[in-house]
Amino acid sequence: MEPNDAHGAETGPDLRQYLTVARTYWRGIAAILLGTILLAFVWTLTQPKIYEAASSGMVVTAGADNIGTALAGDNLAKSKATSYKSIAQSRPVALKAQSALGLELTPDVLLGQIAVEVPTATAEIRVKAQSTDPAAAQDLANAWVEALAEQVSDIESSAMDEGSSGAAVQVAPLGRAALPTEPVSPNTKLALALGGVVGLALGLGYALLRNHLDRRVRSAEAVERLGSSVVGTIPSDARLATGRQVVESGSLNHDDRESHAFSESLRELRTNLSYMDVDNPPRIIVITSSVPGEGKSSISANLAVAIAATGRETILIDGDLRRPVLSDIFGLPSGGGLTDVLSGMADIDDVLQPYGPVPSLSLLAAGRIPPNPSELLGSRAMKNLLRQLSENAVVLIDAPPLLPVTDAAILTKSADGALVTVKAGSTTIDELEKALDNLRKVDAHILGAILNQVPTKGAGADQYGYYGKYYYSAQQEPGVASRRHEEAIAVEAPVRAARAGVAQDRHEDAVYDAEDSGELADDRSFDELLTTPAQMRHLRRRG
Repeated sequence: MEPNDAHGAETGPDLRQYLTVARTYWRGIAAILLGTILLAFVWTLTQPKIYEAASSGMVVTAGADNIGTALAGDNLAKSKATSYKSIAQSRPVALKAQSALGLELTPDVLLGQIAVEVPTATAEIRVKAQSTDPAAAQDLANAWVEALAEQVSDIESSAMDEGSSGAAVQVAPLGRAALPTEPVSPNTKLALALGGVVGLALGLGYALLRNHLDRRVRSAEAVERLGSSVVGTIPSDARLATGRQVVESGSLNHDDRESHAFSESLRELRTNLSYMDVDNPPRIIVITSSVPGEGKSSISANLAVAIAATGRETILIDGDLRRPVLSDIFGLPSGGGLTDVLSGMADIDDVLQPYGPVPSLSLLAAGRIPPNPSELLGSRAMKNLLRQLSENAVVLIDAPPLLPVTDAAILTKSADGALVTVKAGSTTIDELEKALDNLRKVDAHILGAILNQVPTKGAGADQYGYYGKYYYSAQQEPGVASRRHEEAIAVEAPVRAARAGVAQDRHEDAVYDAEDSGELADDRSFDELLTTPAQMRHLRRRG
């Protein structure tokens, strides 16, 4: 559940979104819940134990000679019981009970320890007394019923005519109250239950408030509301936790199931780029991000390997002339590079470095760090270089972040479009929106966003719409696994053959170039080599 859309309008959450929020912040909810339950338990330990004793009196009438008189007397007794309830809660009764027990407590305090009730349609008056001492509660309940009976007798006697033998209505105690053995307060179970309910309500409120205030990108929908589509979701990979590196080999066969998720997500991204415009797919692609630390360089390196693995010529340019890192990622020399070519100090063929494991991939390092990176990247020489390289290869450019500097926006203006890397759960909506606005201000084409380091389990995986790791982590039957392995080998065989042919051709070219310059240390003459198939292929390639 996102707090706002791109224009600040409130979205309408449903039950599924509420459940997602609860799953996302379940640790906070659980902590608040346990905290309130613990506080409720501590509160019960600090409260004094209160015992309750109950004693009853029955309102009776005299002179029941026949059934009619008895029924009338019963109705009278029930009517009197209701009126005697107020008498039982009066100060005169409290004074009589105080005097009978010899208590030092005031009548008002005693009234606070007494509860009187009359069960419906009965002539019973039930008195409940509470005290921290069980015996005191028992004595107070008994004394109160006796005091009530005495007070009722006085009232009824004063209302009788002179010469009457006794009161027509009186209260008769119904035995003595039992000694309480268990306290009625504090009620530990009730306190814990209330603590749990309050804690759950506070926890859910905390989760909803935090979700509303959280501006981090936590779903693909949040990116799409900013006007940019998500063209790829890259799962988090433990191998990248130690730092930037090339973990994609381009192979279709992975012994480690954990690598399938990362590799398949790169292939999916590669496919999405190919089908963006079938007639005119992008050939010069800038890969950038909003702020540093979103993994754009790792994405650039591994995506370049994934594209080159198909046999397509791919060139990866380190366009970050402020903090170049691609040379270190690939383990290649970082001497000459892009700045040397743009300044005319070197030719492109002199500084373009092939990547051994994937022959169709070449790397153009950044070169020496210039004092004016933005001017160099926006120069006519840079545009001509990109146009030249893109004639026979797919060109990927690892550009600096968009918010700190303008280099990426300038490069995108000269490219076919930009991919904006977004670190899931880290990049804020405000940062991404401002980065996209920077590209739109220069009329740059935004190819889409790449959600990087997407969680592969828990609530986060559902929000980002990523399920690949579950599939590749599932247990497979031996027959299915073997069949898929054979299919992978069959599909990969032509690619391996193509790579081997390219590598062989490059090796032969190097050998015969050395022969031409007199550097070949071999007893065989050049005329002997002319008869070999390799020499013939070399001559044909040279025209």
